[in-house]
Amino acid sequence: MKIFLKTEDEIELMRQANRLVGLTLAELAKHIRPGISTKQLDSIADEFIRDHGAEPTFLNFPNPYGGPFPASICTSVNDVVVHGIPDEKTILKEGDIISIDCGTLLNGFNGDSAYTFTVGEVSEEVSLLLRRTKEALYQGIAAAKAGMHVGDISQTVQDYCESAGYGVVRELTGHGIGREMHEDPLVPNYGRRGNGPLLKAGMCIAIEPMITMGQRQVVLDNDRWAVRTRDGRPAAHFEHTIAVRKGEAEILSSFEYIEQK
Repeated sequence: MKIFLKTEDEIELMRQANRLVGLTLAELAKHIRPGISTKQLDSIADEFIRDHGAEPTFLNFPNPYGGPFPASICTSVNDVVVHGIPDEKTILKEGDIISIDCGTLLNGFNGDSAYTFTVGEVSEEVSLLLRRTKEALYQGIAAAKAGMHVGDISQTVQDYCESAGYGVVRELTGHGIGREMHEDPLVPNYGRRGNGPLLKAGMCIAIEPMITMGQRQVVLDNDRWAVRTRDGRPAAHFEHTIAVRKGEAEILSSFEYIEQK
């Protein structure tokens, strides 16, 4: 395992890349409505990222189980937890939820963030799942301080979600991030306090709870990318990229642009 600590100059570059991710997600939020296809959303994101001088990191991202990812964002609808491939046949409808995961490469550094959006009105049960998953993300971030361990983040997220009766996906994790989209360490959403790598100031990690309304078990689609819940119930996914500090972690990505709409 090789963990790269970032300088303040490098963190500033990561802040810029992550700001662009937040702006991209906010741009997509303007278009999320019944009748739009996930492929249309992908085209909007690709153009927006390139117009701002960056590259969409996800496009052609390698897959050890199959071909490279064929789109610029992941669009995961309802029971798809993560890595949904945008296409023309997936049309959003009233009551859906869609997790959009977005990555940018700008000035040599990566940004990565995800947000689960509602399409029109959703049930109170689904709304609560989204709210609790986002709350779990911020609980995890609060545990990410220099001197703590990755397991402190992991157990915080797990305890918060399981105490509400939700499933915590174990096959997928958060990760370090920097010049590469995925760096060490892995950041699971389950674990034990005091375990895992020591958190040090200058570490940059992506924390991303992937939480299910029902059972935590997942299956891989035939496309070898999309991961969905085995029981077909909805899942939510929220992600921030952060920089570990001696005190409170700094959130480099942003939901503010989305939630201003």
